[in-house]
Amino acid sequence: YFYIKSTNFPGSKMAGAAKASAVSKTLKKGISKKGTRIHTKVHFYKPKTLSLDRKPKYSRKSTPKKNTLDKYSVIKYPLTTESSMKLIEDSNTLVFIVDIKSNKRQIKAAVKELYNIECEKVNTLITPRGLKKSYVRLSKDFDALDVANRVGVI
Repeated sequence: YFYIKSTNFPGSKMAGAAKASAVSKTLKKGISKKGTRIHTKVHFYKPKTLSLDRKPKYSRKSTPKKNTLDKYSVIKYPLTTESSMKLIEDSNTLVFIVDIKSNKRQIKAAVKELYNIECEKVNTLITPRGLKKSYVRLSKDFDALDVANRVGVI
């Protein structure tokens, strides 16, 4: 076996230098990627383009929307029927007619703020007349009869 030292041999230093210069030339120049795109999906989706935030010259509403359901508008009035009186005496529950758009959390908060009492739970129903009735069960610390006297139900 013998070793040939040649300048034109592919593994020699000259060939490596020529290759490196060719690579540096293409890196400086850049590679053109023109041609058709290969689509791998059947459907074409529009590309996501730049969406800028809106910067209006003036606000479209002159004043911000006010919360219409405060504690006074949530509870309309207490109910004073015979069945509600029976609930006050037997199951420590007050019955109110409330705003149709109010939910149980709002009713509970309004009762707590208006009458300074703690509620255990709130049940609601919408009557055939289109009113919302809420049954407010008071906690063990409060007596529904005393609260009803203070409110003016009895």
